[in-house]
Amino acid sequence: MPARRTSVPEARRRVSALLSEWGADQQVRDDVELVVSELFTNALRHTDSEKVGCELALSGAHIRIEVTDQGGPENSAPHVQPGSVDKECGRGLFLVGALSDSWGSRPADSGGGRVVWADLPYTGTAAL
Repeated sequence: MPARRTSVPEARRRVSALLSEWGADQQVRDDVELVVSELFTNALRHTDSEKVGCELALSGAHIRIEVTDQGGPENSAPHVQPGSVDKECGRGLFLVGALSDSWGSRPADSGGGRVVWADLPYTGTAAL
C-alpha cells in the first residue's frame, strides 16, 4: 500500500474483512486491527518508505502479522521507548507487546527495510 496516513484505515478495513472471512472472534479482530494500525503507523513515521506491506497468516492457535517497510536513514530494530506508556505518542510498541504472545523484527528479504512481526492468539471458526 502507499506509505501515507490514509492507508492506515484502509489496512484496518482489509484486515477486518479477511479476519471476518476466516471466522475470527471479535476480540481477535479488534486486537489484530490495533496491532496492524500501530505497526503500519510506525513504518510511516520512522522510515522513508514509499510503500508498506502487510501480511497475515494463521498457524495453529496463532495469527502472524508482518508489516514490511522499505527502510530509512536509521534502519534500526524497533524497540519500546522508556516511559512511553505515559506519553501521548510512543505507546505503539508497548501495545503491540501487550497484545502479542511475541513480536520482533528482522531485515526484509529485499535487502532494504525491515519486517516487524507479531504473533497473537487466534480463536475462531476457521482452521487454515
